[in-house]
Amino acid sequence: MVGRRLDITLDRSAAEPLYLQLSRAIERAIATGELADGDRLENELSLTDRLGVSRPTARQAIQELVNKGLLVRKRGVGTQVIRSKFSRDERLSSLYDDLVEAGKTPTTRLLDFRVGPVPDAIAQRVSLPADEPYLQLRRLRLADDLPLAVLANYLPARIELDPADLEQHGLYPCLRRAGVTLKLAHQRVGARLADEEEAKLLGAIPPLACLTADRLAYDDSGRLVEYGRHIYHAARYSIRSSLAV
Repeated sequence: MVGRRLDITLDRSAAEPLYLQLSRAIERAIATGELADGDRLENELSLTDRLGVSRPTARQAIQELVNKGLLVRKRGVGTQVIRSKFSRDERLSSLYDDLVEAGKTPTTRLLDFRVGPVPDAIAQRVSLPADEPYLQLRRLRLADDLPLAVLANYLPARIELDPADLEQHGLYPCLRRAGVTLKLAHQRVGARLADEEEAKLLGAIPPLACLTADRLAYDDSGRLVEYGRHIYHAARYSIRSSLAV
């Protein structure tokens, strides 16, 4: 079965990428109830044939909504809507701000700050355009002079950040000062052993148990503004499930 077809018009003369136009059209259909919880979406092949877009464009549009938690891919079933029962605005906090609130003194060492293509493994994992430039950050966060976390972040290069600012403040306050209005984030928490370089940065000798967090953050227009891959010294930090403050 092909799934539910939507009346979608794409503007090829617009500056907005086709995948984002398609993603927003589907998201509007979910928000208005045109696509209800459990509805099956038209598959990628049908979308490409009907709208005249490439298969990667259709796949990226769908993946954007999978990342937002609005669609889910099911083997043998296809792509289905999993519309939230309600939505609310959330103000996201950074680790830096959390440490200050807890009465600790955070400091940051900027390990990497460069613009370039996203590594293939990252681009495939979160469906980022492999040919677009991204700002790649890597920071070591300390609390009361004890190494706590290694923070890697990937942001669209259109967002201009000051390296010196990132050493004095958390990423999210820096984004807000750059004009980004953060809307929501999805986070996946896990655990693994640190590699030798990570253990050295965290002031430990392997094997070192660490908590991990992969986070996708979006602005108020639904655009991805940050993908973070963070690793925390498990003996010095616990991850809370709540993102709102």
